[in-house]
Amino acid sequence: MTKIEKIVLSYSGGLDTSIILKWLQETYGCEVVTFTADLGQGEELEPARAKAEMSGIKDIRIVDLREEFVSDFVFPMLRANALYEGQYLLGSSIARPLIAKHLVGIAREVGADAIAHGATGKGNDQVRFELAVNALDPSLKVIAPWRQWNIRSRTQLLEYAEKHHIPVPGDKRGEAPFSIDANLLHTSTEGKILENPAEVAPDHIYQRTVDPLDAPDTPEIITIGFEGGDPVSLNGTAMTPAALLSELNGLGGRHGVGRLDLVENRFIGMKSRGIYETPGGTILLAAHRGIESITLDRAAAHLKDEIMPRYAELIYNGFWFAPEREMLQALVDQSQAFVSGEVTLRLYKGSASVISRTSPWSLYSADLVTFEESPVAYDHHDAEGFIRLNGLRLKSWAARNGR
Repeated sequence: MTKIEKIVLSYSGGLDTSIILKWLQETYGCEVVTFTADLGQGEELEPARAKAEMSGIKDIRIVDLREEFVSDFVFPMLRANALYEGQYLLGSSIARPLIAKHLVGIAREVGADAIAHGATGKGNDQVRFELAVNALDPSLKVIAPWRQWNIRSRTQLLEYAEKHHIPVPGDKRGEAPFSIDANLLHTSTEGKILENPAEVAPDHIYQRTVDPLDAPDTPEIITIGFEGGDPVSLNGTAMTPAALLSELNGLGGRHGVGRLDLVENRFIGMKSRGIYETPGGTILLAAHRGIESITLDRAAAHLKDEIMPRYAELIYNGFWFAPEREMLQALVDQSQAFVSGEVTLRLYKGSASVISRTSPWSLYSADLVTFEESPVAYDHHDAEGFIRLNGLRLKSWAARNGR
């Protein structure tokens, strides 16, 4: 086994990473630094510190990354209107490069030669963490215990915990629990009954949203302000990125907005079913497309829509720090210079519907589109030549085909 001097572990304080921490200490016999990222997952993170201390860890990092997460990762992604496979708002995918960035930063700071993560060998996260580390510091070794140790079942995992006196919460015993990931953008739930795509997801799975059928019977009207493609205010009040997304999560959750039951194609080659809740992100996507509808040129808007699937796929597959994603980001960001103004939405029974939009940079001209007499010079006869030229190739095609 390669000699390792110091490891930085991505550590949640949960059962899996607590076992991984002990395994790293036993296997490599070196100092381990723990890093716990606060991404707005809604959990008290100080217990992670206590558990790390119980394991003899001297250097424990718990870092609040909520504002950086939203401003530097979520918002750039939303500028592109990114949806993986047309539906998924990439809540887990977009968090991994930020965690990897800080793992690498801490490793450089403390002189570590390796980082470790708790992603399994069947999932996408192992790819996302490791590709990010490859891009940021190729000299660092990556330790992925789930691909290296001889633990092959949940029973063996619990036996290891008991052997090494690692506390096992009551809800972790018995049947395997759901696999849950949460941050300020979303929650995702996988496993158990959800592994059968024919089974209807039980109500208790949902954590951030009410059932749309049980949502208020009265709609709620909200207005979001944008500057340069990014949301900056809610109902006229300026807010930081994380505070704005958090507030929208509450509003959207109350009205059942942002639920998704999805069977997706993982990067590593299998299909996976998950339940996603992204209330604030769903509202912001609708609002962003609303403000773009009046501020983007037609060709620019259509070009963005063409590159969006590629952009989303790069994030899903772990290529946030790759040159092609950065090139696409430059294109997207260039398009956002005049994407400023306000969008008003109606939240009602699971939907976030744009009902008005205004901008000082609007390209919309009422004088051009009106059915009434217009002061703007527009000669209706021009359309005749326009149609004739566009129909020329169709006439040739029809003649060849005997029509």
